[in-house]
Amino acid sequence: MTKGKPPEELTYEQAFQELESLVARLESADLPLEQALALFERGQALAARCSSLLEKAELKLRQLVPDASGGYVEAEFREENEG
Repeated sequence: MTKGKPPEELTYEQAFQELESLVARLESADLPLEQALALFERGQALAARCSSLLEKAELKLRQLVPDASGGYVEAEFREENEG
């Protein structure tokens, strides 16, 4: 289990799985306020990690462009409104 590991050390899948588990615990358990807050804070950190990893993946995908042979090559990233 990845619990206790800093979120920045987790893969997307690990962080998302733990986040789902925390949400289920928060929704189903009658937790003391202090414990619920600790779980919520951990969940926020995990959500931020997932978001960061997804943004990096999106940027990488945007940098892939089709090549002449039908495959893909990595190209310099440009905003769509750049000329």
